[in-house]
Amino acid sequence: MDRIDTMRVFVRIVERGSFTAAAQDMDLPRSTVTDAIKQLEARLGVRLLQRTTRHVSATLDGEAYFQRCRRLLADFEEAESSFAGATPKGVLRVDVHGKLARHFLLPALPAFLERYPGIELQISEGDRLVDLVREGIDCVVRAGTPQDSDMIARRVAHLPQVTCASSSYVARYGLPMSLGDLGAHRMIGFRSTLTGSVLPLEFSHGEQMRELMLAAPVSMSGAETVTAACRLGLGIIQLPRYSVEEELASGELVELLPQHAPPPLPVSLLYPRSRQLSPRVRVFMDWASQAFAEKT
Repeated sequence: MDRIDTMRVFVRIVERGSFTAAAQDMDLPRSTVTDAIKQLEARLGVRLLQRTTRHVSATLDGEAYFQRCRRLLADFEEAESSFAGATPKGVLRVDVHGKLARHFLLPALPAFLERYPGIELQISEGDRLVDLVREGIDCVVRAGTPQDSDMIARRVAHLPQVTCASSSYVARYGLPMSLGDLGAHRMIGFRSTLTGSVLPLEFSHGEQMRELMLAAPVSMSGAETVTAACRLGLGIIQLPRYSVEEELASGELVELLPQHAPPPLPVSLLYPRSRQLSPRVRVFMDWASQAFAEKT
């Protein structure tokens, strides 16, 4: 293993906090990773890593070497990609909510893979908060306003939202004609994974936005589960229009108060502020931005 590859191994171990996880990420035997670090520490004459039964962390010398390695590797990758005809390559790990992936990204994915055959794209599905560095993820796609100051966010879309309920709910509780009518109605609470609190419904009201909390006999934290509960007539919800287009067209769900539409939902690509943007992440972000633009 040459020095560049050894640096890559070392950086991945520090990021993942694990020899085993780093070996899996890089598709190497764990013994190869262990031997590489032993040889590196012997060559430098310092101990770079602290090992416990559960976690691996950098020593003070290891942290200093880690920062330098990360900058050198980023410069090396940038230099290689700058030559005419060079294309990004390597493993790219992305985390995105499943419905966003299926609607906006997957239809355009064949073209991306054809254009960048050297990239191995690994997509995980989720809407939880993730530690990108520790979990070895390069970037995430998230709906909502980013709250993490350690992330750099690139806005890729504003998704129109709709307030709706099932036809069976409307038959039972009536069709609200104004915001004042909502006092007699109930909502399905959408519980934030960030704060644990139920989010209020939001409505445009002239030039302003108005938040309303209705009675919420049930609350959930999964968008698709909330939608399923809405179909069963359990209450009013707000969500991106694209995700319920078929139900609205069939009449299974009914749009409520279109004159007071919720604000659009922002969608962003996020990556760690501490990590220099690699060429493969950069081309993925450009492609994903275009994929969202073509369907919004």
